[in-house]
Amino acid sequence: QVQLVESGGGLVQAGGSLRLSCAASGSIRSINDMGWYRQAPGKQRESVADITSGGSTKYADSVKGRFTISRDNAKNTVYLQMNSLKPEDTAVYYCNADTRVVGTPLFRHLEVWGQGTLVTVSS
Repeated sequence: QVQLVESGGGLVQAGGSLRLSCAASGSIRSINDMGWYRQAPGKQRESVADITSGGSTKYADSVKGRFTISRDNAKNTVYLQMNSLKPEDTAVYYCNADTRVVGTPLFRHLEVWGQGTLVTVSS
């Protein structure tokens, strides 16, 4: 009953910027943590950034100082502002949300993933 839709991926030159968006919809009571992951060809999926419902953030060392995660709770949307992009940032980026669904106890959590959006950084 919950889905995530990412947008904002594309092709950008090294040093450029992109902003990814991820909107959650469905029978949502609340959303706890939201985060961004990425997976490059031949590599495992890795956590990029995470933000709690209260706004606390964490970042992978590889993106600290360049990426910023934020959220708009009224819109059930999380963003990833990516600056100073490098070719090694090229990957499929996935949105993740830890949700609570209406009609279920508050201690029941549903983890939802988006379909992914491709970010390609040219050198």
